[in-house]
Amino acid sequence: MSLIILFGSLAILMLIRIPIAFSLAISSFFYILYSGLPPVLLYHTMVNGMDSFTLLSIPFFIMAGGLMNSAGITQRIFGFARSLVGWMPGGLGHVNIGSSIIFAGMSGAAVADAGGLGAIEIKAMRDAGYDDDFSVGITAASSTIGPVIPPSLPLVIYGVMASVSIGQLFVAGIIPGLMMALSLSLMVWWISFKRKYPIDVKFNLKNIYIQFKRAFLPLMAPVIIVGGIVSGAFTPTEAAICATAYSIFLGLVVYRTLTLRKLAVISIETIEITAAIMLIVGAASVFAWILTANQVANNFTEFVLNFTDNKNVVLLLIMALVLVVGLFMETIAAISILVPVLLPLTVQFGIDPVHLGIIVILNLMLGLLTPPVGMVLFVLSRVSGVPFEKCVKATIPFLVPLVIVLLLLTFIPEITLYLPELLYRD
Repeated sequence: MSLIILFGSLAILMLIRIPIAFSLAISSFFYILYSGLPPVLLYHTMVNGMDSFTLLSIPFFIMAGGLMNSAGITQRIFGFARSLVGWMPGGLGHVNIGSSIIFAGMSGAAVADAGGLGAIEIKAMRDAGYDDDFSVGITAASSTIGPVIPPSLPLVIYGVMASVSIGQLFVAGIIPGLMMALSLSLMVWWISFKRKYPIDVKFNLKNIYIQFKRAFLPLMAPVIIVGGIVSGAFTPTEAAICATAYSIFLGLVVYRTLTLRKLAVISIETIEITAAIMLIVGAASVFAWILTANQVANNFTEFVLNFTDNKNVVLLLIMALVLVVGLFMETIAAISILVPVLLPLTVQFGIDPVHLGIIVILNLMLGLLTPPVGMVLFVLSRVSGVPFEKCVKATIPFLVPLVIVLLLLTFIPEITLYLPELLYRD
């Protein structure tokens, strides 16, 4: 009965559009009261859930992305990507993807990519005569590369929840992220061929060199972050701090496009976003503790074992569960709740936790592109002025290559685990 109260109250609160953090906390509080447990347990469990050194990286990665946007650095990234791949058919579509790959190495958040680069990309594509559905669709789909290629905020949360090396998770995301980019580029090429979209710029080595010089210092940010973590020079948290300091240095000293007023505004925004994320993490920690205390993970594992002993079928079940949860729940909350339930099952079947992390994150990214939550679609609808319903329709063709990549990564774990085994494991 207590679990019925927990899940029932959560469903009702979500249906009446109570923010997910409060929905999780309130439903957990109802469970605690019904079970006769001390109410102070809610507070203590929330605090313990947020008490992690690794989580300190979150505000710094958020701030680094905000600084890159505000200091005009995204324009330099877009210009370099344009010179590099703009000569291909449907050039600006490929530029869109290339910009997302580069920006992914600085921000690690899909919504930041959509909100920061999205406005630049959609305006450029409109000016060049591209249809709105194509512009919005590829911008939405390419933004999901950010949380897969390091650094990644969702992977940090997953690593904390699953007690998995953040460095291994970051390295494991590189090949999957590039596969996502390649698959989307193939879709762009096919649609551009059908619609006869033009090239954007002619291939010109001199122009590539000029744009590379303009974007060289911003391009060093991913090198510093990923290179520092892989080499062991610093931890992911220290890498986030370095990324923020480097962004401030570029904005204030080198380009002088960042003012103290802008810095204050970005700091306030970072605090607000971080507070929201940490509230979700804390509330989800209570919810996850309740699930663990009631042996939901063990019962789920036993249920699946009674249903099948086939590893591939188990992976399909996990994908289906994560996809359904991702349709209705914010990414960080979904990770915090699903990981304690799924991890014992995957260990039972010999599924590597690093492999699980990548496919769970990519699966949840599809939820950002689908209603009813679809945070990326809401952001792009606001940025582009295109109605939300049309944004949903525009994104559908680009879901196909992403689903294909997800299936490949799910059933061929060697793709994901190649770099972690090469760099971290004997």
